Amino acid sequence: MPALSLDHWNIFCKDLKKTVAFYETYVGLRDGDRPPFPFPGAWMYAGDKAILHIVSETGRKDHGSGAIDHIAINCADIRGTLDRIKKDKVPFEVRKVPARPLQQVFIHDPDGVMIELNFWHEADVEELEGFDPMTNRAGAMKEKKVPA
Repeated sequence: MPALSLDHWNIFCKDLKKTVAFYETYVGLRDGDRPPFPFPGAWMYAGDKAILHIVSETGRKDHGSGAIDHIAINCADIRGTLDRIKKDKVPFEVRKVPARPLQQVFIHDPDGVMIELNFWHEADVEELEGFDPMTNRAGAMKEKKVPA
């Protein structure tokens, strides 16, 4: 039974409209078709695939895990992404992965879920100036840059 791919992840939120808007604006997902479940929620799409299921806490059941650190999504246009994040004063952190053509932007959704936006094979951005991937510790964000 080999795994074929990741299907989706599911999160709970306090404010469904705010959370949907966040994923549309900063991650580039699209709110799309969702089965008629008897609780409020949304399915967010990347292309024709619903990769994120959002459930309002009003529909929350007592289950799930608390061990997930972050979710990573492959994206394009790191410069445009950073410009939008800075314009809207969203706290962020930028990293570069050693020995890989990969830059990452970390942000948190309105409910605190950490999102890793991956940008492969894009030109380095000036926000990485002074970043040393061998000495800067990876893991959960400790300090968040808040654009001035």
